[in-house]
Amino acid sequence: MQYFITGASGFIGKRLVRKLLERDDSIVYFLVREAEREALGGLYEFWGCDRNRAVPVVGDLTQPLLGVAAVDRKKLGKKTTHFFHLAAIYDLSADAEIQLKVNVDGTRNTVQFAEAIGAKHFHLFSSIASAGLFEGLFREDMFEEAEGLDHPYFRTKHDSEGIVRRECSIPWRIFRPALVVGDSQTGEMDKIDGPYYFFKLIQKMRKLLPSWMPTVGIEGGRINVVPVDFVVNAVDHIAHLKGEDGKCFHLVDPTPMRVGDLLNTFARAAHAPEMTMRINAALFSFIPRHMRKGLLALTPVRRIRHAVMKDLGLPDDMFRFVNYPTRFDCRETTRVLKGTGIAVPPLDNYAWRLWDYWERHLDPDLFIDCSLRGQVEGKVVLVTGASSGIGKATAWKLAEAGAHVVTIARDAEQLAEVVREFEAAGLKLHAYVGDLADMASAEAVTQQVLAEHGVVDILINNAGRSIRRAIETSFDRFHDFERTMQLNYFGALKVSMGVLPKMVEQKRGHIINISSIGVLTNAPRFSAYVASKSALDAWTRCAASEFADRGIYFTTINMPLVKTPMIAPTKLYDQVPTLTPEEAAALICDAVIHRPVRVATRLGITGQVLHALVPRVAQIIMNTTFRMFPDSSAAKKKEAGLLPEIPSADQVAFQQFMRGIYF
Repeated sequence: MQYFITGASGFIGKRLVRKLLERDDSIVYFLVREAEREALGGLYEFWGCDRNRAVPVVGDLTQPLLGVAAVDRKKLGKKTTHFFHLAAIYDLSADAEIQLKVNVDGTRNTVQFAEAIGAKHFHLFSSIASAGLFEGLFREDMFEEAEGLDHPYFRTKHDSEGIVRRECSIPWRIFRPALVVGDSQTGEMDKIDGPYYFFKLIQKMRKLLPSWMPTVGIEGGRINVVPVDFVVNAVDHIAHLKGEDGKCFHLVDPTPMRVGDLLNTFARAAHAPEMTMRINAALFSFIPRHMRKGLLALTPVRRIRHAVMKDLGLPDDMFRFVNYPTRFDCRETTRVLKGTGIAVPPLDNYAWRLWDYWERHLDPDLFIDCSLRGQVEGKVVLVTGASSGIGKATAWKLAEAGAHVVTIARDAEQLAEVVREFEAAGLKLHAYVGDLADMASAEAVTQQVLAEHGVVDILINNAGRSIRRAIETSFDRFHDFERTMQLNYFGALKVSMGVLPKMVEQKRGHIINISSIGVLTNAPRFSAYVASKSALDAWTRCAASEFADRGIYFTTINMPLVKTPMIAPTKLYDQVPTLTPEEAAALICDAVIHRPVRVATRLGITGQVLHALVPRVAQIIMNTTFRMFPDSSAAKKKEAGLLPEIPSADQVAFQQFMRGIYF
């Protein structure tokens, strides 16, 4: 049996070709552009055949008679039994002109070509989009009833179907697939489309929150999705049946899910939090359309909308279709598939395969240079306080990645030792001695760095001081609050404001501030430290708002407890689970690469949410930790060097459950 197919290299097309080739003595001719003719090796490997069974025909969809030469048309003779037209623009964001040229004019050219070669049957791959935004149930025998066709994709799919219905003299059949997702057996998909647009948002939620935490989401209309293998199997079966010409078949899920249920299905597949409370997008439909259009025309609204959608990884017009109003009857398809075993599998059965394939092959982050070297090589990176702990580990990673690493630290002897360690490993660390708690020293050393290096591309405010002491034992120690604020806030601010003018001048830059998980959880005994870090966090938020259009990024890292010399005086922490400096440095380097607004652990975010929603409960939890864990020997004015007390069972359990929180 002889077939001809357009769109054979597409996601559905190449699978349909493979399916057709399973039939004995079948031969498939397929349209290909001249530029693609010599690059068909991958297709033949996928099909498992050679050019004797799958024969390329050079042409162009936008040309009369597909631009196929007369000699090639003659070779096809009158032997084509089934002609499948799949080639089209399947992209809601595509330009209207190109959609018209390919979807409408291309279909007319295809029909004329099929008639010219004497094809016996013509099969059009249309779409449920041809129904537009019809309110209610759209049957397979409906066409003219379509409404809401103002979107170019909907209009061109409807018009192309109309061409077949009115102009095609060959017996025809029309297939209207729903949103086609990956293979239900392998998860394979070729592009991000439909529900896949929400995968990045689900992934971000998984990184931010534990899977058991309830979240707020959206609800909307019913989104009909089907796996590609169902579509191919159904078309192959229906196309070869007798007596079904002049009919349309809806290749849809008879029981489609609402938007919220669909997203929760994928959230479960991704082990991400589910949306337990949903806001129905229909609630916003009471706003007149002209008012919505007017609001979106305002520059602030437009910028905010664009930034939010970009951050979520969603197309700008995605929410236009959340309240999708159309349901699709598929009784004809059900009738002809009865007894074949060809049916739409439940999404729950294969959602995990779709997610796994997306995360391994289609996640946009996979196509971005996410290497540290790609972000910092040749750039000047200033890491304050790199003579030990987190700063030293971070500077080491950055130097290995090819950055010109600069540091400012107070202890000249210790700094010189670190420089020698770097040199011994073949790395370069540009070290400057300066006390960032002294404003004159901070300004002088910052200007020296700029004078010798020209600009600071990335600033990491890491230098800091921590004091673990309850307020009731600090009534006579007001200087603790002053000196903590002096370094953690004013020192970091002095360096930041010193390097910002050059960043503004070159229209790029990144400032990363090492804050604390205590800012999110309001850790007791750390009022001086948390207050200073909170001040820096607040300044950072304000600065980010001012410089959002200048190409300068700000990141706050709410760092959990890290095993550094800063916490060494508190012997209790010897038994507390902590991050290593290298693990903390990895968090910072990840922030350098991705430039997020904030980096925080799930536990930290959970603490912040608790304080926002149920502050009294959060206070009780933190007060319990305050009373459960003792003050340090220094705070209680005991002799230094005493052995730490053996932790109780309650303390051990709490430390493990709330790993990384300051006690």
